[in-house]
Amino acid sequence: MLGWALTFLIIALVAGLFGFGLVGGMAYGAAKICFFVFLVLAILSVLTGRRLPT
Repeated sequence: MLGWALTFLIIALVAGLFGFGLVGGMAYGAAKICFFVFLVLAILSVLTGRRLPT
């Protein structure tokens, strides 16, 4: 999940660099969602003491 967030963040940065505002905004939104889902799953994994399947 973190890999997807980083991928979308890189796409957003490249799109912003070339001036594609809509694509960059959508990729940035997807990166934020993926990152927060990853964060919640990581916290749940730490609290339960088990590793979530990858």
